[in-house]
Amino acid sequence: MPATVVLGTQWGDEGKGKLTDILAGEMDMVVRYQGGHNAGHTLVVGERTFAVRLVPSGILHPEVRNVIGNGVVVDPTILLGELATLEAQGIATDNLVVSGNAHLILPYHREMDVLFERHLGKAKLGTTKGGIGPAYADKALRVGLRVQDLLDPKIFREKLEVVLANKAAILAKVYNRLAPTADEICDLYLGEIAPALEPRIVDSVNLVHEALEAGQDVMFEGAQATFLDLDHGTYPFVTSSNPVAGGVCAGAGIGPRHVDRVIGVTKAYLTRVGSGPFPTELFDEVGDGLIDRGHEFGTNTGRRRRAGWFDLVMLRHAVRLNSLTDIFVTKLDILSPLETIKVCVAYDVDGTRVEHMPYHQSDLHKAVPVYEELPGWGTDIGDARTLAELPAAARDYVLFLGERAGVAVSYVGVGPERLQTVAL
Repeated sequence: MPATVVLGTQWGDEGKGKLTDILAGEMDMVVRYQGGHNAGHTLVVGERTFAVRLVPSGILHPEVRNVIGNGVVVDPTILLGELATLEAQGIATDNLVVSGNAHLILPYHREMDVLFERHLGKAKLGTTKGGIGPAYADKALRVGLRVQDLLDPKIFREKLEVVLANKAAILAKVYNRLAPTADEICDLYLGEIAPALEPRIVDSVNLVHEALEAGQDVMFEGAQATFLDLDHGTYPFVTSSNPVAGGVCAGAGIGPRHVDRVIGVTKAYLTRVGSGPFPTELFDEVGDGLIDRGHEFGTNTGRRRRAGWFDLVMLRHAVRLNSLTDIFVTKLDILSPLETIKVCVAYDVDGTRVEHMPYHQSDLHKAVPVYEELPGWGTDIGDARTLAELPAAARDYVLFLGERAGVAVSYVGVGPERLQTVAL
């Protein structure tokens, strides 16, 4: 029953889509287990580029079954639009199904997300304003509507009217806004969306277990990343779900003994989008160069990412939290022009050297990175396909990260294209 988990070890945007696309060709099934359309994965195959948000990264492989699991929150308008875009690009999508237990994002979730973020002012969290947080909040409050509710118009309307009465009062009294009516939502969700999604709605837990019990290879794909995890990330600047490996159990309905490999994707430098602490952040031309060369702008929002040096304190913590078996170091090529590369190996917190993630937020906010410097390699590495073909300094850099983090490096990305990967 071989199950592989692929997840991000930083603040997202590590290049998870590339690895899942590479591995998907070896899989029978790819499952998204958490998050929503706030996750953007870019897949580059030859001269073609595909951007997916809700759709699992195995979609480019027609023989692979793609599953949106119960732990995902689904905006069906986004999902159907994404499927239409893929089909217009010549990609078959009949191999995609959606868990009936996944929760729906509804119009009032999007509205409340925008208004709440605006209301926070300078304390804003930097959300994508797609309704993800409010949908997860309703799930926890037990007033959410699920994908399976689309199959029963009576149940859908009854549940909707209960929750909408509360949402309408909040929107009117707190934000001076009118909520969409039950009729408007039902016309869209039951009249247009339900017929389009009905053939794809499945019992995903049973489907996944049938695959595992048949000895098929199943990959569980995380969105966002370890340090955006609701429990273990840099709270409150986090997402509303659990991207860590443990989230697979709840978000896909499997037990931990099914998982035998957990691959952490880590960028050769560090980026973050939105607000929150970032000890190694760069505010100079080096940081600008990383952003420009790495095209560090959000797949969904177009927002400019923040950039900084690699942080081994974070990676070591990610190894612990996720029981990582190995890592994929992406975008090594972006560092090629640099003469010297810095790596954060510890923090200085009030004069004390700290080599683990501070548990208290105040310590993290004032942490000063302790760096070690490594030489650059100053040459293009995009054609390398083996470790031996990498310059010595590039090999040393990659191996340094793995050795200091206590985890094996299994892949290295040397360019955006699927084939620009070194397997160790």
